[in-house]
Amino acid sequence: MTLIQLKYLLGVVDNGLNITAAADRLYTSQPGISKQLRQLEQEVGVQIFSRKGKSLVAITPAGSTIVAYARKILRDVDNIRSVGQDLMAEQEGTLSIATTSTQARYVLPDVISQFHERYPNVNLELHQGSSEQIAALVAEGRVDFAIATDSQSLFPELNLLPCFHWDRIVLTKKDHPLATSQHELSLAALAEHPLITYVFSSNRESSFLRAFAEQQLQPNVVFTARDADVIKTYVRMGMGVGVIAPMAILCEDLEDLHATCARGMFPTVTTWIGMPRDRALRRYMLDFIALFAPNWPRDFIELATTANSQQVVDELAKKVDLPTRSGCEQGISIAA
Repeated sequence: MTLIQLKYLLGVVDNGLNITAAADRLYTSQPGISKQLRQLEQEVGVQIFSRKGKSLVAITPAGSTIVAYARKILRDVDNIRSVGQDLMAEQEGTLSIATTSTQARYVLPDVISQFHERYPNVNLELHQGSSEQIAALVAEGRVDFAIATDSQSLFPELNLLPCFHWDRIVLTKKDHPLATSQHELSLAALAEHPLITYVFSSNRESSFLRAFAEQQLQPNVVFTARDADVIKTYVRMGMGVGVIAPMAILCEDLEDLHATCARGMFPTVTTWIGMPRDRALRRYMLDFIALFAPNWPRDFIELATTANSQQVVDELAKKVDLPTRSGCEQGISIAA
């Protein structure tokens, strides 16, 4: 017997024995509720509901007793949770985050500024690294949250909330042939020039390289770095054409650089925030997630952070409209 079975039981009872309505209210599936109810009946050894076909038509006398006990159990659980919520309401503590340099430099400053204003006594620790380095910090239990782009397979122990999408930007000097060409930018055109981009993962396929491979092209990558500022520096030196995240483009960069949105040339990617599945989060931690992922309703965030599988989070995410992030939008052209 599990708490989720009791929760589903009361959900069905409180929705007039309508499993479909209960499923909608509990953000789960009708077959999932039916399966859990049958397992509960098998375990207690009695029928809780009278059925007509697949429909529930009444609560049996034994079922009424079980429902009463279920309400008491879940009330007691709520009381236990209230003790935890007292801790969650604390205004002091530490929040440790592992993320990439692009997120740390261009996305998180506004979020952290708002968070620090709300929680001035919470100490923030920011660790920067590659996806593999972030995964290692997670595995060692050294961070509360991880923030990265794609790479989901590296984080099986986390619940990952997708936060926003973005498309790569192609960056050149203003007098570069790609900047002055009258033809639309393409992967074939990029493959003719030396390229500078982010460091590739050592143990998984890069979507950057896959985009070229699908068109049977071989990119000439001459330099890679984890920091977008480093990439911009070497583009300015004339070492090659940069391919970076749009959040890293500042309006002052466009004074001497030319930027083109590569939407459609490369796959759109998604940035997410992840937290360990088995860790109770304090209130200020939930508030940080809400600041970083403002498109997620608060009740969805709480459901996602306590979900026992990524599948539950993915189902919630289908109901959330995620924004597409960019950087300076003045003067950036479109590839196609």
